[in-house]
This record gives sequence, structure tokens and C-alpha cells, in this order.
Amino acid sequence: MEITSQLKTIAESFLKDDSYFIVDVISKGVSGRAKHLILLDGDNGVNIDDCASLSRQIAAEVEAEDLIEGAFILEVSSPGLDHPLASKRQFAKNVGRKLKVRLQDGTMLQGKLESVEDEALEILKEVKEKKKIVTEKTSILFDSIDKANVLVSFN
Repeated sequence: MEITSQLKTIAESFLKDDSYFIVDVISKGVSGRAKHLILLDGDNGVNIDDCASLSRQIAAEVEAEDLIEGAFILEVSSPGLDHPLASKRQFAKNVGRKLKVRLQDGTMLQGKLESVEDEALEILKEVKEKKKIVTEKTSILFDSIDKANVLVSFN
């Protein structure tokens, strides 16, 4: 089993409860200098204590099982706004927020996330008409999404 899969399995086994979930595990570097980033999220968000606690538990398990050869860096963090949304659960958590979505065909959409269904999400897409911006409800299939990010709002 690949190390990223092993780390994800270990991380999931230590989650406090069902409100927490692993978004992604990213491993970079070579043996002896590898960095492993585990992205933790929760339906109600996560804080630094959640990340630190999970990091300690994973590190102890990795050491006990001798899963990683040589020195390594293990980091547990929340995904942050720069990390694209990766699961329906993340989309659901961000209902009401503004998204920037790139579709598989290269089309870019921007608008407020209204709802998340089994196969698609609904957004109020912003469309420029003459000198003003209007919104129209649009359904986007999850399979057609290449990348989606939450936009920062300073309102």
C-alpha cells in the first residue's frame, strides 16, 4: 500500500468523531527527506488543537509501525482557502459562500453556492449584461468540475 493511502487510513482511524474528515494527503520528496501533508477538515471547521492532536497520534503510529524510512516531516493542517474543494462534503460546508469554478472544458464560472445535491451543485452564476451583473441559477455536475475554490469576501 502506498504511503499516502496508509497515512490516510491511519489519520481516519484517529478522527475525534464523524464531523471530521480527511480532505487529502500529499506526500513530496524522497526517502529520508519526505514531507507528508494531511489536510483535515470538519463540518464545523477545525482548529490548531485538532490538527496538533491528530499530528501527534499519526506520528506515534508511524513510528510504532516503522512505516516511513529515515527522517520525515509530518504536517496536519486545515485545507485553507487556496486549496480547491475536493468532496461533496466540502461543498456542502460552503453553501452560501461565493465560488470560482473551472469546468473540464475550461469554462470559468463565479457565483454563490446555493445547494449541493447527489450529482450536482446549484450556484447563482454571475453574468455580465451590458453595464450590470445579473445572476442566474445554474446546475453544475460534479463530474464536469475541474477545480473549485471559495472566494474570499471582505464584506
